Amino acid sequence: MMSSPSSLHDFAQQVCDWQRQHGRHHLPWQGTTDPYRVWLSEIMLQQTQVSTVIPYYERFLVRFPSIQSLAQASQEEVMPYWAGLGYYARARNLHRCAQVVVNEHGGRFPATAEELAALPGIGRSTAAAIAAFCHGERSPIMDGNVKRLFTRYFGVHGYPGLRAVEQQLWALAEAAVEQAGADLDMGAYTQGLMDLGAQICTRSKPLCDKCPLAGDCEARLRGLQDVLPERRPKRVVPERHCAMLLLHHDGHMLLEKQPEPGLWGGLWSLPRYESQEDMEADCLARGISMNEEGRMATFVHTFTHFRLHIEPWLLEAPAGLNETRPREAWFALDELSQAATPAPVRALLDALPMKAGR
Repeated sequence: MMSSPSSLHDFAQQVCDWQRQHGRHHLPWQGTTDPYRVWLSEIMLQQTQVSTVIPYYERFLVRFPSIQSLAQASQEEVMPYWAGLGYYARARNLHRCAQVVVNEHGGRFPATAEELAALPGIGRSTAAAIAAFCHGERSPIMDGNVKRLFTRYFGVHGYPGLRAVEQQLWALAEAAVEQAGADLDMGAYTQGLMDLGAQICTRSKPLCDKCPLAGDCEARLRGLQDVLPERRPKRVVPERHCAMLLLHHDGHMLLEKQPEPGLWGGLWSLPRYESQEDMEADCLARGISMNEEGRMATFVHTFTHFRLHIEPWLLEAPAGLNETRPREAWFALDELSQAATPAPVRALLDALPMKAGR
C-alpha cells in the first residue's frame, strides 16, 4: 500500500533521527567522502556481513590505498586480497572499474548516481549510496536489508526479487526521498536505512520494540513480521559433484589457475574433475598411481544457486614429476596461505596433514 505524503515525510525524518542517536558511526569507511573508500566498502558489503568485511577492507586499503594503485595492479595481485570473501565476480569488476575510472575519468569517480551506475560492477542501489554519502545526492537505495524494511513498513506483499514487487519498492523509496523535503540529510538517511535493516528489522525476530518506525509499520500492526517479506518460491537446489586432486611432492602442492569466466575465475584452485573416473584418467596420464589411502572425506560447499559435493584425493607425485601444464604451478607449502584460493580449497589446504606436522 502507498503511504500518504505526511507519513512518508515522517518516515525519512524518523530514520535520520534514529541514526544520529542509535546508528553505527565508527565503521572504518564512515566519516569520509572519498568515493574510492566508499565504493570499496559498498562493493565488499554486497551479500557479505560487516564483521566479515572489516578486516578485508583494512588489508585492501593498505595494499591499494588509491584508485590509481588498484588500477595499476594486475588482477593476480588483486585476487589474494579478495580470496575468502566469495562472489569473485565482484573483485574482477572492482579491478575493471578502477581501470575505467583512471583511464576514462582521469582517476576521479563521477559525481552522480546515473553516471556511477554505468561503471563496471556498480548497480543502481550501490551508485545511489556512493552519490549520497559523497555528494549528498537525493537518490534512494534499495539493497536486501532495505527491501526487508520497506516490505514490512509499507505492507508490500510478493517476493521482493520479482520485478513487479521490486519496482513497487523503488517507487516507495523515491517517494520517501521526494516527500521528505530539501533539508533531508541523505548521508544520515541512507546510513539509517542500512543500520535499521541490519540491526533492528532483521530477518528473524526483528526488534520491533526498539524500532522508531514501529508505530506505523504495517507488518507490526497486522502481525505479519514473520510473513513479510515473502519468501522466494521454493525451488530445487541443483547438486553438483567433482573430484579434487591434492598432488604434492617435496614440500610443494600443485595448483591450477582457473579460467575466466567460470567457477572461481582468476583464482588458484586444486585440479578439479567432473568425476573420479576423469581424475583417474588424468593421474594415469601423469604417471601417478592412485590408492584408497589417498581418499579424503567428501564435503559439501554451498553456493547461491547450487551445492557442490567435493571428493578430495591426497596423492604424492613420483620423483621427477616437475613439469606443469599451462595454468599450473607448484607452490611451496609455506606459500599456500599467500595464494588466492577459494574458501573450500583454502579449507582443504589448511587441513593438510603434512602442514600440521611442519
